[in-house]
Order: sequence, then structure tokens, then C-alpha cells
Amino acid sequence: MATHPTMMRAAYYERQGPAHEVLRVGEMPVPEPAPDEVRVRVAVSGIHVGDVGKRQGYWGSTMAYPRVVPHGDGAGVIDAVGADVDTARVGQRVWVYLAQSYRPFGTAAEYTVVPGHHAVELPEGAGFDQGALLGIAGITGHRAVFAGGPVDGLTVIVTAPLGGVGRAATAVARRGGATVIATVRHAEQVDAALSAGAHHVVGLYDGDVVEQIKEIAPEGVDRIAETDLAGNIEADLEVLKYNGAIATYATGDANAPLPYWTLATKNIAVHFLSNDDFPEPANESAAADLTAAVAAGDLRYPIAARFPLDRIADAQDAAEATGAKGRVVIDL
Repeated sequence: MATHPTMMRAAYYERQGPAHEVLRVGEMPVPEPAPDEVRVRVAVSGIHVGDVGKRQGYWGSTMAYPRVVPHGDGAGVIDAVGADVDTARVGQRVWVYLAQSYRPFGTAAEYTVVPGHHAVELPEGAGFDQGALLGIAGITGHRAVFAGGPVDGLTVIVTAPLGGVGRAATAVARRGGATVIATVRHAEQVDAALSAGAHHVVGLYDGDVVEQIKEIAPEGVDRIAETDLAGNIEADLEVLKYNGAIATYATGDANAPLPYWTLATKNIAVHFLSNDDFPEPANESAAADLTAAVAAGDLRYPIAARFPLDRIADAQDAAEATGAKGRVVIDL
């Protein structure tokens, strides 16, 4: 009979602050799965700026636990299951999401436990590194597109299409039947945005953005997946149809005023998105669609840097700096 280790290496912090001041790596007990949970032997831990924000205390976040093992996303192999979980899942390759959402133990460790439905079978041919990057960014991107329902036949703008959220939004919007218009800051990003799935690319460097969008969609666009609500709201309202929608997951100025009456008279819906608290059916729909996109090769994340667990502080610092250049992972 195979035996499992009782101790594991894990990264953790016990107070919020700069990465090199608060992150530590040490040993702690291997967690046991509770009923309806699975334990995953982590192969790759993905880093998202949301993980960095929780550690830094951004957005007013506080520590709900005295010790936190960071990172919500990861991928690996199920090695144990709790009660009420099919034992046939042992040995399954999976990607996990929300590992550290309202829970103290994320994926920056050799093992993690998550609810069984938050461990999604990873398609054959998809590497652990791709699976480890789907969770926060992928599900947010999916929600940014589908918060208002299906998009088949609609026109969708995706801002920042080469970021973690934007790549997922672009892929799932196209797969959902939308015409996708991507906006980029630099000319050298055009080909990459087209490769990510955009039908049209508008350059912020190339004259009046509103006019460029109106040339592509003279009747207006239906939805916008927005990475900077404050910075882009005026242009968004110029190109949105009546009864259109904005789904926003970030902003340059958290206290900027909104043009209420313009939003109201055009009946524009604004969806404010925070990944930890999406409805569970939305998470499950996103997980299914993202897995299918990865299996088909329609969603791929470039890897900007890889680090061992011992260098988690360097890895988190790098995740703040890479942006559209790619994602950062930790190899366990």
C-alpha cells in the first residue's frame, strides 16, 4: 500500500506587507481532504495580481487567518479524496481554482485541498502550467463576457486582450459566437491580439479610438470587457448601443465619478466583478468553457518567468511587472 508524506514544503505569510519581508518557506503538515474535498499534489502554482493584492493588503483586504498559504490557482494530480467523492478521481490531472478564497491554504505548497468541483479535469495535451493559470484570470475573463448572458451574434470589445483576463475574455467571446474587437496600446501587439482570437484590433496609438471602433461597428457594440472603467468610460459610452453593458474588473481611479445620466438614458448595465464572489453556477460554466478552450488550443498563456518555491518573493514581484508579456508560475 502506498504511503503519503505527513509533512510538506509550503510558502506562507503571517502578516501583510512587501513580498521579501513577509513571505516564508517552511514545513507544515500535509492537509487531509474533508468531505466533498479532494487533495491535489501540486505540480505548478499560478500567480495572479489578486494574490499579490491579498498579501499587500490592497483594496482594504485584511487577513482572515493567522497564516496564509497564498495563490488561488494551480494544477496537479489528485492523490486523495474526502468522503462523498468518487475514489476514481485519484490520479486525475486537474486544474484548481479558488483554492485560497475564504480559505487559508492556497497552491503555493506541495499539496492543497479544495472542494471537489473546484478541481477540474485537465485536457490531454494541456500542460500543468496552462492549467495553473486558468482560475482567477480565466474565470474573470469569462464573467466579463457572459455576465449579461450569451453573446452569439453580438459585438464585444475586449480591452487589454494580452493580459491574463483579456486573453481568456477574447478566447471565450469568439468561441461564444461574438465578433471581438480588441484594443491595444502598441503596434507590435496587433498580431498577438489577432492570434489570441480577436477579429479586429484597434490601436490606442493610432488616432481616435472611437472613430476606429465606429468604422468596424457603425451601429455600436453590445458589450465591453473593461480593464479601466474610469479611464475609458467616456469612450465606452460613445460606442455602446442602447441597452449595452460594461463588465469591469479594474480601474485606474477607484474614486472617479461616473456619468450617471448618460449611463441611465442609454440603459447601460455596469457589472462590477470580483473573482472571489461570482455565483457558483457562473464559476462552473466558466470552468467548462475555459477547459474546452484550452483543449481546442484557443486559449494559451505565454509564460514570462518560472521560479522554484524558494523564490516565491521574486515570483510575486515578477507577477506585478510582467503585464502583457506573460504570466508567472512556480514549479513545485
